[in-house]
Amino acid sequence: MVFYKSKPVTGTFYEEVVRGLTAPQKYLDSKYFYDATGDQLFQQIMQCHEYYLTGCEMEILTTRAAEITDAIIRQAGTFDVVELGAGDATKSIHLLRQLLASEVDFTYFPIDISANVIRHLEQELPATLPDLQLKGLNGEYFGMLQAANTYSRKKKVVLFLGANIGNFDPAAAHSFCEELKELLQPGDLLLTGFDLKKHPQVILHAYNDDAGITKAFNLNLLTRINRELGANFDLSKFEHYPTYDPGTGACKSYLISLEKQQVKIGDNLYIDFAENEPLYMEISQKYSLEETEQLALQAGFKPVARFFDSKKWFVDCLWQCD
Repeated sequence: MVFYKSKPVTGTFYEEVVRGLTAPQKYLDSKYFYDATGDQLFQQIMQCHEYYLTGCEMEILTTRAAEITDAIIRQAGTFDVVELGAGDATKSIHLLRQLLASEVDFTYFPIDISANVIRHLEQELPATLPDLQLKGLNGEYFGMLQAANTYSRKKKVVLFLGANIGNFDPAAAHSFCEELKELLQPGDLLLTGFDLKKHPQVILHAYNDDAGITKAFNLNLLTRINRELGANFDLSKFEHYPTYDPGTGACKSYLISLEKQQVKIGDNLYIDFAENEPLYMEISQKYSLEETEQLALQAGFKPVARFFDSKKWFVDCLWQCD
């Protein structure tokens, strides 16, 4: 549930919100969850006992960092590290620390749409890892990856952790991986996390925690629209509703309109909601191991290694550009 982060919020925010709310099936783009409050709420979600993804991947990166580092060095040689959607680097810091301990000469380029996140990393990481060379990049994934390529011509090791790839449906994930590969050079590496298919109730609980933090996280986007776009959403008239289809692996979240209502956006746009009408918020796609391999090969990557947690609920896959 860490979401694809694209263009910084300018007039595009208004345009994309209007596009989503006027579509036949209303939706909002999950990349806009991340204002300062959204950042804080997501940090709380990652601490929820129901949200197993963070713990599983944290186990991988804390207990297998040396193995991952060895595999990266063996495949890439000299490189820089680029992290897409870096967040607070709570997980990637273990890999960064191991790379420094292995005396790898690299620069870390964290990319995030949240300027707040980048400021935090630039302030905090140098104190924690004094030897780390760091340049934060605030903006969309691909534009900032191109920027990283202009700063350094070294090979790139791209981190795409936290099951971020699950925030696309399978077709969109394939397109994303193909587009990412176009920005990489032969021999570059991608370390990406996948939440694996498991008992449906375990998955559903992860997106419907008892404390209601995921609900607040979804509703906060309405608050942001109210604040930044002059809307008048009444949050009490919407209910958080997650679903999981074990057949397709699609875990989706909606906000359900509890009554017939009209919402104003800005000065003169009115959006009508029917009672029980769903507003689509996000997807978190779950994969089988076979599906992760297929995705890599179809997008032009070569699977190099896989690293599991002890339950085998999660996997970090290391792929190389052909």
